[in-house]
Amino acid sequence: MFDTRFRLGAVLGINQTLSWGMTFYLPAIVAAPVAASFGESGFAVLGAFSWALLVTGACAPRVGKWIDHHGGRGALLASILVIAAGQAVLAISHGLALWYLGWTIIGVGMAMGLYDAAFATVGGLLGQEAGPSITGITLVAGFASTVFWTLGAALIGALEWRGLLLAYAGLMLAVNLPMVWLLVPPAPPRPKQQAATGSLPRSPSQRRALVLLGAFFAVRWFITSALAVNALLLFQGVGLTAGQAVGVAALIGPGQVAGRLLEYAIGPRVDILVKARVAALLFPLGAGLLLLGGPIAATGFALLYGMSNGVMTINRGTLPLAIFGPEGYASMLGWLAVPVLLAQATAPTITAPLMAHLSALNVFLVSGGAAAVAVLFLMPLRVPGTR
Repeated sequence: MFDTRFRLGAVLGINQTLSWGMTFYLPAIVAAPVAASFGESGFAVLGAFSWALLVTGACAPRVGKWIDHHGGRGALLASILVIAAGQAVLAISHGLALWYLGWTIIGVGMAMGLYDAAFATVGGLLGQEAGPSITGITLVAGFASTVFWTLGAALIGALEWRGLLLAYAGLMLAVNLPMVWLLVPPAPPRPKQQAATGSLPRSPSQRRALVLLGAFFAVRWFITSALAVNALLLFQGVGLTAGQAVGVAALIGPGQVAGRLLEYAIGPRVDILVKARVAALLFPLGAGLLLLGGPIAATGFALLYGMSNGVMTINRGTLPLAIFGPEGYASMLGWLAVPVLLAQATAPTITAPLMAHLSALNVFLVSGGAAAVAVLFLMPLRVPGTR
């Protein structure tokens, strides 16, 4: 079992690094040259990515239901083909119409092949033993932004944005596709009675737990998405120089990996809900450090904020499995993805007036306060069989 968990964590971690890096982290590299090529505003070009997240959210419940019945390997393989097709459409686009069509296709592919699908795949294969594999996936994929922002920036000068997109499509087909095909096993056959059973929670306590989980993840990802697009300006707003702001922001990624390593090291020795609540509190604690002012306080915030987000990503996969069990797990993840993706897609626009009228310190403090309130959604949750 250990070898299987390790292999799935490593293989799907690489799969997620490739899939996230060439979809979610793509706009940061290509948005500016695409806007210049089309003669359009950056807002119009980036709007296609927000639209893609909404498409992903609309598709996620159906994808989850399909994975529950058929296993995740087929969805992951299909996602690679769909994403590559979307990237090809983007590469041949000469205006917003095809650009939005390409991102619509990629949005469908993201629903079929990002974290929720990967978590559901190991959940279907390993059941309650999937936790270490989920942690392993997030540990490896935590480097997706670092790898693909660096790779994209290095290649776009030589290939231009169209060539970069075609190169990414080629990587999806030449590396990601055969890796998943050869190294991820198909799910075992499901009993017909289980396949026909409804997969969403049926008891009032389970429905309440689903709402609480959805609310927690939606609030946290809303805050994270709002801060992400303004991070450098906000750090400069609390007194850092431009260079210091870049350096501090760069620590968020290592903080995420550190949080995931700590979660992995602690393992089952600490109750899963206790770990989730403590990790969630690291964000408001870090925001409070900013009251001290200076680069050291900002560094502390970046590391604690990153650690909190890193563990939260693991919790997206492990908490539903622990609370609801493996039956209907993929459908559960699909429904939980809807409020998260809606929050991610709308947060930058909704919070723009707040960012414009509050000081940077107050933005961080308000965000930390909202994160502290979100912890309250975790307090009533219980894992069956525990007190």
